[in-house]
Amino acid sequence: MSQQDNGQCLSRRDFFKVSATTGGALLIAVQLPGCASLPAGQAENALRPNAWLEVTPDNQVILTLDRVEMGQGTMTGMATLLGEELHVSPDRIKVVFAPVAEDYRQPDYGLQITGGSTSISSNWVRLREAGAAGRMMIEAAAAQLWQVPVTRVQAIDGVCQVAGNAAVLSYGELASLAALQRVPSSPALTAPENYRYIGKQSKRLDAQAKSFGQARFGIDVQLPGMRYAVLSRPPVAGGKVKRVDRARAQAAPGVVKVIETACGVAVVAEQYWQARKAQRLLDIEWDHGELAQISTDQVFDCYARALNDGASDVRDEGDFEAARVTADRTLKVEYRAPFLAHATLEPQNCTVHITKDKCEIWAPTQGPDIARAVARRETGFSSDQIQVHTTYIGGGFGRRLTQDFVAEAVAIARHLDTPVKLIWSREEDTRHDHYRPASLHRLEATFNAEGKVTGWRHDIAAPRILDHFVGDAAGAVAPGWTPQPMVRLAAGLAKLTQPDPSPVEGAQDLPYEIANLNVRYAKADAGIPISYWRSVGHSTNGFVTESFVDELAHAEGKDPVAYRLALLPATSRLRTVLIAATETAGWRQSLSEGRFQGVACHKSFGSYAAQVIEVSVVDGDIKIHRVVCAIDCGQVVNPDLVVAQMQSGIIFGLSAALYGNITHKEGQVEQSNFHDQPILRMPQTPRIEVVIVKSQISPTGVGEPGVPPVAPALANALFSATGQRLRSLPLVLA
Repeated sequence: MSQQDNGQCLSRRDFFKVSATTGGALLIAVQLPGCASLPAGQAENALRPNAWLEVTPDNQVILTLDRVEMGQGTMTGMATLLGEELHVSPDRIKVVFAPVAEDYRQPDYGLQITGGSTSISSNWVRLREAGAAGRMMIEAAAAQLWQVPVTRVQAIDGVCQVAGNAAVLSYGELASLAALQRVPSSPALTAPENYRYIGKQSKRLDAQAKSFGQARFGIDVQLPGMRYAVLSRPPVAGGKVKRVDRARAQAAPGVVKVIETACGVAVVAEQYWQARKAQRLLDIEWDHGELAQISTDQVFDCYARALNDGASDVRDEGDFEAARVTADRTLKVEYRAPFLAHATLEPQNCTVHITKDKCEIWAPTQGPDIARAVARRETGFSSDQIQVHTTYIGGGFGRRLTQDFVAEAVAIARHLDTPVKLIWSREEDTRHDHYRPASLHRLEATFNAEGKVTGWRHDIAAPRILDHFVGDAAGAVAPGWTPQPMVRLAAGLAKLTQPDPSPVEGAQDLPYEIANLNVRYAKADAGIPISYWRSVGHSTNGFVTESFVDELAHAEGKDPVAYRLALLPATSRLRTVLIAATETAGWRQSLSEGRFQGVACHKSFGSYAAQVIEVSVVDGDIKIHRVVCAIDCGQVVNPDLVVAQMQSGIIFGLSAALYGNITHKEGQVEQSNFHDQPILRMPQTPRIEVVIVKSQISPTGVGEPGVPPVAPALANALFSATGQRLRSLPLVLA
């Protein structure tokens, strides 16, 4: 260590004597909303007063990731926020997955879930503050050690130094002394013009692990003595076992046990394929229950009756009835959206080991605290007896918010004294999903004598997702029964029982300025299991509203882009993305012969997106050539992740628009795998261009906003190409 400016010197040996008294690590104590205490089990030499950041004496910077990584880049984005203020490159930060703990709850939902495209937005301030506080404490430690004003200390790239002095100390060397410093109450954050990492391109932190097979997904979990389970479920939702003959399956090679649970009949074997083969030997008679005769036509009949019985206003401006009375003409249409499967490439799976007083779970779940609540219900254990290990996730899209696969695995594991991994087949994943809700839409527009629109009415019939989700979720918002947790429980339940926006989101907040605007909703639920699907209600309402506004443009003889711009407020951020997308796409300029364009724009999850799709149609065959997407998602943390998520959403949305359709006959799902529920393949994938609109507004969602404009832009392009107005998904030409 170099001689210090004041003539005094502290040897490295003396420095480490000081360091040893602090417990061996700097753990940044930032007082943040929801940050109280950590779960037990931390290393003895680690002082960790906050849930996100740890700096160890061996110079590791560790981020505990409170949202799951399911391909959306959360790991990289979060590390970028922390690294920006800690002055450490994100690729130097080690990321570990968070345990179930109250600290890691998403503050808007009151649950520890990953969804709603909120991972970055909910951590935008608190992770940067954690990094800034940590850096300031390290700088204070260095100033104390070198006996210089802290203003002379610079922390950069993981080391501290004094201006004009060659001496440097790593963050790790300063960690223990830094842990003794006062925690800054309001750490100053870096100004946008000085960002080193935020807004810059940087590599994904999970890329190498995934490329070389080092990332452990749920389906990869291996434990000593582990057995494999498959489950035969009732073919009709809500059904149950009436009679089962298990003798042949029980006698099959490798079979350990055949177990009847409330979920169905499980076969447990030494190897997965042994269990799957033995499953075929089960003789099960099912009681199909109340949905035994349900069909897709009956579902939409249920929806139609709900609308006929009357819908309730969710938005009412002006006087639509008066506009109707005085209208020169009206346009009435009906739109439909089907049930959709999530089709995650990693099928549902869960590994569970239950001992006398402990339940341990390894699961690719988007809601680890909900998984724990489900396990608590199945085992009768307390929360402290249940440990959930979250793994990498091979696609979520909202499917893994529903914890049925965890409940099944726990119910099976109760009958065994070894770990057991439950694996769903692709067919089971399709036929026993919790689907994107189907919906029915009736729209009416009124026109005056000059042919201009004077009124808009949109009636929606659909089920409420929260009605299907609240049972499991409510169990997760109860961390205990002392008075203070009861306050938090009440607050959490209030969030779960408030009106569910999912059926009307994207329709209720229609952005266009129309004088007499009425949006109404009628709850209609045929009993089909449903859950959150990527972009939720926006995925259907975006299709309906942006298709209908296109109809109005053509009814008035106006260009669809000019028509939208005329109806959007002057300050609307949708105008900006609409202009950016259409200019980049060369809207209707010099298109090749036989090429046609369609446009749509939509706000969802705080972000604004517009898309132009270019198509051709030959002998009824749809060819998508190009998609241009403009996105305004506030301050961009990593441009590459934004582009990737827009591309992902577009491909996901095109798959649904062209092929997505879950239908029911006699209570059973008719589709089973990718042969009859396809997704877009590489040769079908168009050229995709993404334009990012610059902004310094706080970040908003990117995981889902790329989906809603896809289907309407495609439908509008097909109308331009064929003259057919397609009002039902999937889009099938006559």
